[in-house]
Amino acid sequence: MPTKPITRRSMLGLSAAALSSLMFAGCASEGADGAVEVEIVSYKQEAKSIFDQIQADFNKTHDDVKLKIDSPADAVTIMKTRFVRENYPDVIGIGGDGDYASFTDSDILANVSDCPALEEVKPAYTDILKSVTYIPMEGIYGVPYVANAAGMLYNKDMFDEKGWPIPETWDELMDLCKEIKDEGQVAPFYLGYLDTWTILSPWNSIAVNMVPSDLARQVNAGKAKFADYYAGPARRMREMLQYSQTCLPGEPGPFAASYNDACTSFANGKSAMYPCGSFAVPQILTGNPDINVGMFAMPSADNPADRIVVSGVDLQWCVSAACKHKDAVYEVIAYLSDPDNLQTYISDQRAIPCLEGNFQLDPLFDGIQEFLDDGRVLDYLDHSYQSAMAVDAQLQTMLLDNRDDDTAIATFLEKFDTDWQRYNRDVIRKVQEYESQQ
Repeated sequence: MPTKPITRRSMLGLSAAALSSLMFAGCASEGADGAVEVEIVSYKQEAKSIFDQIQADFNKTHDDVKLKIDSPADAVTIMKTRFVRENYPDVIGIGGDGDYASFTDSDILANVSDCPALEEVKPAYTDILKSVTYIPMEGIYGVPYVANAAGMLYNKDMFDEKGWPIPETWDELMDLCKEIKDEGQVAPFYLGYLDTWTILSPWNSIAVNMVPSDLARQVNAGKAKFADYYAGPARRMREMLQYSQTCLPGEPGPFAASYNDACTSFANGKSAMYPCGSFAVPQILTGNPDINVGMFAMPSADNPADRIVVSGVDLQWCVSAACKHKDAVYEVIAYLSDPDNLQTYISDQRAIPCLEGNFQLDPLFDGIQEFLDDGRVLDYLDHSYQSAMAVDAQLQTMLLDNRDDDTAIATFLEKFDTDWQRYNRDVIRKVQEYESQQ
């Protein structure tokens, strides 16, 4: 699932001396047999087994380079601790999110523009990485590997049985929800908003089709306010509540149901749809291995032709600026990017490849394949939100507000813009300094 961004102030606090010593610490080393040892620390703990397999296969076929891949629990915290101690992994496997932006901003990552594997990366995903950083960066600081996607998960067998069409506009979605609700057999949606982070998934998918793609950057530059654009998405989030599991007797409301409750209930056929991301599918299949899950693009654009799928870089390979053996690291990245090895990973993890090629994706993605092929994807909006803002909690408060829509949404928007200015002071200053020099 998508991770929450952090503030660069809370991340490291590295001194200038520590940064200046970066080039001389924690790089790939030579083993007793003369082979260069390359260490990868990845935050994808759920992929540990497949990484163990890839590591073993690599080491069987390479004498000059030895690969070690660690996928510890709470990997990002471990990375930050190691950075402070100037003990840098050679390669950092993270998502294209706020952590990546902070690491880049702190000069921890190397420019990998010369990495041959980048030639095969789809431009949409390098563009997403560029959009995450606080200001435009010269160079590229990660090699995108795999992505995930968010939209509307749906029960394909149920849709086929009922003859329900895939909605392409918001009105069509609401009409379908009304039809499902009136039938009274299942809920249109099952929402697990007790875990506030789950609210961000529909929010991202709805809002990305309704607001400028660079809105956060415009706000930081002093050229816009979120209140100018976020009212529409907020209204639609509230509209969805009337079609949640509350229309079924005996079911807990959205704010009493957890993420696990929502996954399990959707898996067991209590709802036709679940507004979430591909990252939820393994949990759903745990509840019912036989469910046939599909995904369609959230139909929140005014024109169906303008629909966009939220897809973020779920895993990329970032090279430490301290690494002395880029050639060995690039050899490892080339091996990981080999089509057969990448196919092994995406099949195991139900991931989307960031590289061009004829890959076999999980049937889950059939409904959004054209969006992926055409590069009609944009990053998760919450990747630009500072974690201290607790946007998920703000959205929950707005959805729980029993006042009329206009009043509840106006309160949410005022707090959002106020908190943005408060928690992004350093970023805003940096962006506006950059803008003034252009």
